[in-house]
Amino acid sequence: MALIEKYFSGTITPAERDNLNQWYHSFNDDEIEVELYNNENEEQLFEKIRSRLLETIHQDEGQQKNLTSNRKWRIPVAAAIAILILLSAAYWMFSSKPSKQEITTTLPETKYQNDIAPGGNRAVLTLADGSPVILDSVSNGIIGHQGNTKVQKLNNGLLVYVVNGRRVSENDEAFYNKIATPRGGQYQVTFTDGSKVWLNAASSIRFPVVFSGKYRKVEITGEAYFEVAKNKAMPFKVKANNSEIEVLGTHFNVSAYNDETEIKTTLLEGKVRVSALYSDNKSPAVLKPGEQAAINKEGKINVKNNADTEEAMAWMNGYFQFRSADLKTILRQIARWYDVDIEYRGNANMLFTGQLTRNENVSKVLNKLALTGEVHFKIDGKKIIVSP
Repeated sequence: MALIEKYFSGTITPAERDNLNQWYHSFNDDEIEVELYNNENEEQLFEKIRSRLLETIHQDEGQQKNLTSNRKWRIPVAAAIAILILLSAAYWMFSSKPSKQEITTTLPETKYQNDIAPGGNRAVLTLADGSPVILDSVSNGIIGHQGNTKVQKLNNGLLVYVVNGRRVSENDEAFYNKIATPRGGQYQVTFTDGSKVWLNAASSIRFPVVFSGKYRKVEITGEAYFEVAKNKAMPFKVKANNSEIEVLGTHFNVSAYNDETEIKTTLLEGKVRVSALYSDNKSPAVLKPGEQAAINKEGKINVKNNADTEEAMAWMNGYFQFRSADLKTILRQIARWYDVDIEYRGNANMLFTGQLTRNENVSKVLNKLALTGEVHFKIDGKKIIVSP
């Protein structure tokens, strides 16, 4: 226990720290990364963790009197090491430094009876006549017909429309199609003008086969990231619930889920004009790169100058990322990506900041959220039960 005490007192030498780490990692436990924190009072959390695990040490010492000396040593030291790691993690959790640190611990993971794999590339294309095409299961080539129009799927995901043996031009009738992703799905589409859109889970986009007229107009639900091809003669417009975004050529993300309180437009490149529809507020907001416009249910627009673009784009990069987000907000995203329902049994008013991968089974994600000991999860079929 001497090295543990030196660690807590701050008197441990680099060589002693190496010895402590080497001894600790000699146990064959699975490692998990601590990448998020609970916004609780720092001193309260430190004391809670320390008291709880010190109590465990004393209990283990009393229970192990009849065991061998080797076994009696291992249990209290391992428990003390857990205090060391948890307090180190808690220090990082409350640190205001911008640099990101990664801490590992050997806290045992909860074992679930069943598990759920992450989502993937899944979407359904609905043709103008209402015919559905499951895009993730159909092979490249001709995937559908619309009157005398054929829909062709290319290797790069581009949907090409061919009329009477030739590709559709700006003068042809603008058939409207719709692509929708289910919960647990995402998809990328390239329009005929070269613009690209990525759909997050439980999202959809309605668009014409070709763009004609004064504007290129599309309509979305859920969340989508756009890279719009430049065409000053034909600005690009996106309608998302009660908001409208007008652009010339730019990169931006729109989050417009019905179960969220705001519609958020985050600009990464270029310039956009965000307007609130169906409200008395007719003054649009013009965004510059790094800004975010949030429109509430009443149509009020709030512009954040220094938006967290990494958080807005995390889903595109394979992560969940949060900054002072409540647990219910986090679990809504998890529910969409893993296609699960959430059931709450008790208080869930905790705040978290951190980053979680979207590429692991849901059990891994839940175990990381449960590291604080303040929340527990149970997987029951396609349902996640949350309890304190």
